[in-house]
Amino acid sequence: MIFRQLFDQDTWTYTYLIADPETKEAALVDPVIEQVERDWKLIQELGLNLKYCLETHIHADHITGTGKLRELTACQGIVPEQATAECADRKIRDREVVKVGNIEIEAIATPGHTSCHTAYLVNGNHLLTGDALFIRGCGRTDFQLGNPGVQYDSITQRLFTLPDATLVYPGHDYRGHTVSTIGEEKQLNPRFAGHTREQFIELMNNLNLPNPKKIMEAVPANSVCGKVAKSTSAS
Repeated sequence: MIFRQLFDQDTWTYTYLIADPETKEAALVDPVIEQVERDWKLIQELGLNLKYCLETHIHADHITGTGKLRELTACQGIVPEQATAECADRKIRDREVVKVGNIEIEAIATPGHTSCHTAYLVNGNHLLTGDALFIRGCGRTDFQLGNPGVQYDSITQRLFTLPDATLVYPGHDYRGHTVSTIGEEKQLNPRFAGHTREQFIELMNNLNLPNPKKIMEAVPANSVCGKVAKSTSAS
């Protein structure tokens, strides 16, 4: 399997490239509009055929690159089943599997950060957690129909039940970490380790974080697969 972790410094966002080296079919998870040129160049260098762009949710902190990549490659844009994005080619259900060559990408519904959030388990051992679970943290739950109790249940009952050796690749990181494991996060993640559901809810309800700086443009743009006005689009 070809697996690449790509980073956008401005929004601290990870994009993931997954490809079958035999069939050359590929997928991108959570592409960023400002990094489309970088991602498209890498796809061409590796001789890949981009089949899918998958979103973990409707992002509030960056604008997706799916629309531009769809224009360049005719790939399909896939969003979680509950996402409000009628421009998408396809909506993916909980436990549904998409195949990239011989690689299986399984959707795991993980609402809480937003009402439509979905993680992706690649070949049973690479877990792309989006904004649900971070390395030693988790996504906020105070907008886009987020819910801390639902978030706690999604992480503890759906993700923490995976094998301890499962690799955790988050949608963001703000401290220089790139990968963890389910076992590590169960033991060391300060949002969950030693905390009851009620304690987690209280913690999340009192974070008092500022809104993402791009929320006013990102959410509307991502609802139409990254189409933005000329004044806000990447050149």
